[in-house]
Amino acid sequence: MKIGILTSGGDCPGLNSVIRGAVLKGVISHETEFVGFRWGWKGVVEADIMPITRHDVRGLAKQGGTILGSSRTNPYEGEGGGPENIQRMLDEQGIDAIIAIGGEGTLTAARRLHDEGGINVVGVPKTIDNDLAATDYSFGFDTAVEIATEAIDRLRTTADSHGRCMVLEVMGRHVGWIALHSGMAGGAHAILIPEQPQSIEQICEWVESVRDRGRAPLVVVAEGFTLPGMNEAHSHKGLDAFNRPRLGGISEQLAPMIEERTGIESRATVLGHIQRGGAPSAYDRVLATRLGMAAVDAVYDRAWGSMVTLRGTDIRTVSIADAVGSLNRVPQSRYDEAKILFG
Repeated sequence: MKIGILTSGGDCPGLNSVIRGAVLKGVISHETEFVGFRWGWKGVVEADIMPITRHDVRGLAKQGGTILGSSRTNPYEGEGGGPENIQRMLDEQGIDAIIAIGGEGTLTAARRLHDEGGINVVGVPKTIDNDLAATDYSFGFDTAVEIATEAIDRLRTTADSHGRCMVLEVMGRHVGWIALHSGMAGGAHAILIPEQPQSIEQICEWVESVRDRGRAPLVVVAEGFTLPGMNEAHSHKGLDAFNRPRLGGISEQLAPMIEERTGIESRATVLGHIQRGGAPSAYDRVLATRLGMAAVDAVYDRAWGSMVTLRGTDIRTVSIADAVGSLNRVPQSRYDEAKILFG
């Protein structure tokens, strides 16, 4: 069998570990031949293919980024786009199946290609945001939390030196998992997430409480957080290839509002793509490797239209439809735990 692998959407620590896990499992257990599609779905549409051998994945688990490159290309666009053209390309190249490693946009496209065109595809969930349903955690999340927590630790020392309020913005799109975990780990005085809108008055009350105790306030905000009256999350960067808004910048709105109302000098830091970079954590390397190996098993089980997933400590297979049908949101109970620590 010949399997094509792609990495699509935002890059994520652990992508190379998935590739390595899949290739080693396929070569050792099934003598599978592997190729990679360069630049995600763009490589599928343009038939931009490279061979991947066991030698190519040697030592790859600890390497950040992706050796295949990534993009946010929509596989239904371009001359080679759409299920008929893609199936024709796969037949010409002798490729029997695709392992698509990606987040919500990538997996939605994979599901559509399977449902509408019968493309043999298996998904691997990838997102630092941890926003995909049907999996308890996705690789990349743990690394992003570690990076955000380190940023909180560093901001705390400079905040204490000047008596400032620091507002740290982390990624997450429409869920607040990174903010919740890093905020709790770093001892943030307020954690603002999309699932729990808070008024500027409440935020300032927490900030002033910290100031009154002689501390420098530190607020962690997820990029998708909204204040009452905001119809949607703050975005000034346009749309991606799947017509989704590129979020970011809410911290730069909040910091001057906090300063104006409290009189506390406030500064915003947008952590941005630093959360995606560098080597994956040990946890993410192990999880990504296991998912890559399981994806190959799913291919040989002909579980088309499915996605490998983590449930507890077990790797299982579910329908992609179960993963992209809803978001994995922070439940009320988890936020209530953290809220006790605010102010």
